[in-house]
Amino acid sequence: MSDDGRYRLLVDAVSDYAIYMLDPAGIVSSWNAGARRFKGYEPSEILGQHFSRFYTEEDRASGLPERALRTAASEGRFEHEGWRVKKDGSRFWAHVVIDPIRDPSGKILGYAKVTRDLSERKGAEEELRRSEERFRLLVQGVTDYAIYLLDPEGKVTNWNVGAERIKGYLAEEILGEHFSRFYTDEDRAAGLPQVALDTAAREGRFEREGWRVRKDGTLFWANVVVDAIRDEQGTLIGFAKVTRDMSEKREAQRALELAQEAFFQSQKMEAVGRLTGGVAHDFNNLLMAVLGSLELLRKRLPDDPKLTGLLDNAIQGAQRGASLTKRMLAFARRTELNPEAINIASLVHGMADLLQRSLGPSVHIETRFPLSLPPARADANQLELALLNLAVNARDAMPGGGTILIAARVERLLEQKDNLGPGRYVCLSVTDTGEGMDEETLKHATEPFFTTKGIGKGTGLGLSMVHGMSEQSGGRLVLKSAKGEGTTAEIWLPVAIPQPERVLQSAEASRLGSNDETRSLVILAVDDDALVLMNTIAMLEDLGHTVFEAASGKEALDVFRREKDIDVVITDQAMPVMTGTQLADAIRAERRDLPIILATGFAELPPNAGGDLFKLDKPFRQEELAQAITAALQKERGRRSRSARTH
Repeated sequence: MSDDGRYRLLVDAVSDYAIYMLDPAGIVSSWNAGARRFKGYEPSEILGQHFSRFYTEEDRASGLPERALRTAASEGRFEHEGWRVKKDGSRFWAHVVIDPIRDPSGKILGYAKVTRDLSERKGAEEELRRSEERFRLLVQGVTDYAIYLLDPEGKVTNWNVGAERIKGYLAEEILGEHFSRFYTDEDRAAGLPQVALDTAAREGRFEREGWRVRKDGTLFWANVVVDAIRDEQGTLIGFAKVTRDMSEKREAQRALELAQEAFFQSQKMEAVGRLTGGVAHDFNNLLMAVLGSLELLRKRLPDDPKLTGLLDNAIQGAQRGASLTKRMLAFARRTELNPEAINIASLVHGMADLLQRSLGPSVHIETRFPLSLPPARADANQLELALLNLAVNARDAMPGGGTILIAARVERLLEQKDNLGPGRYVCLSVTDTGEGMDEETLKHATEPFFTTKGIGKGTGLGLSMVHGMSEQSGGRLVLKSAKGEGTTAEIWLPVAIPQPERVLQSAEASRLGSNDETRSLVILAVDDDALVLMNTIAMLEDLGHTVFEAASGKEALDVFRREKDIDVVITDQAMPVMTGTQLADAIRAERRDLPIILATGFAELPPNAGGDLFKLDKPFRQEELAQAITAALQKERGRRSRSARTH
């Protein structure tokens, strides 16, 4: 077989390519098996036909077939990809190469045309393009995340809508710029942008949270992820960077942490308050026995200066202990308060001499009050004590002397804030020019027994007492301080609601029943503490009264029902099984007009209980006990007088 024969067999055997010949005019002159398979024509159907029938109408109208032959003839080759048409009219994507065939003299004898069906590849490319377009639309459509690409040096190469929204830059403003401009000056100085790229390049990923900078210079808290992008050979071609604005989440988390901290602090302080109140109550009972016994002993001992000096010293020590328990009870908010409308300016000016004597000549006191300041609702005695405590603390913070400013202003809250309800408040403040407190000291300043003073120079109960009094009055204590910048202590108190003045009747105002103050009475004393009960009985008998005793509410009821001529009942409040108020209710159910004195160390009364009872604070002295009996008798006599007038 000749070479031409073998060549023809080879061409006819190729089925993956359409290989055929055209004459100089473009007429098909040969047709192989691959052409038959691709285009669907048998040789008898296509030989002698112009090859332009394989082109689409659009390509024929544009003269593409003729242009292909001219290009092959002039340039020696024509290559193109495009749509071609099969016999059945369907289309396929084809890669076409046309080479001219010349004789030895260079005359064109025709053209060799090779066509390959690339429909599958074209389909894959189209699907890849559509996939890339969908991914681009997806990335561009994300607004909650800044998603963009960086080149290997860290320059921004694309920019989505989320990046524009979060960072404020338009694409044309940021493309080509280095991503480090989103970092703070401190982070750039520390080299953090490069650390992020180096870590991502080395480990494949970098993630961190921190402050980032918007176009307008504002900061936001961001979660940042940087992923390395590599080609099939593993060469680093850039980075994908995803940034999420976490500012709201961070603020919410911070608010939750602060709320939890405040809740835990509140629980701790409540537990400390209960412990303090319980200890103070028991200590009050002990002081009752000590003070009462010392007073009675002083009256009965001979007038020996040495003995009376020792007794007076012991009494003063016990009284200082009583003052200490009152501060503890004030912190625990278990002190009986007598709230009234107080003119703050008048109260402060009335204390001027006391304050100046207490603070010494090295401290200058200034006051600043508005001309129209509404009255505050508080216990005047407790408020004076609180103000004195704050002033002494201010003096101690200025060892070299200085100025204390006492001022007041009106504040209005429209909504709940720092445990204060909406309403109007008088804010009484004490400001010093002293050393100030750091954050840790300020955090513990109102805790009982916490003090920065030396041993023996402070009990650590001054601020805790002010805190308790403020809270119990419906307000709060606010401390503002910084190291080296002095301290401001603010007592917020509710504005007093105007009340109509009560006109005292002359009969009520006079000392009715003056004979009750001197005559011998029959008194029922009730207390579950044996030391207190014995001390109370001793003081009452020393006053000339006849006393029946009871160690419980039940025992007191038995004595009350047995002894019909009892004039006064003095009972403790905190007793097991039956409290003092419960005992009073049982007695009043049988004898409405019997004066009852409730002796208590703190305000542990239930709501609306004991409103018509006379209260006596523990620990009490014999003189206070005598005055309480007289006042209780007068109160009951006045009540009966008003009742008689009403009827």
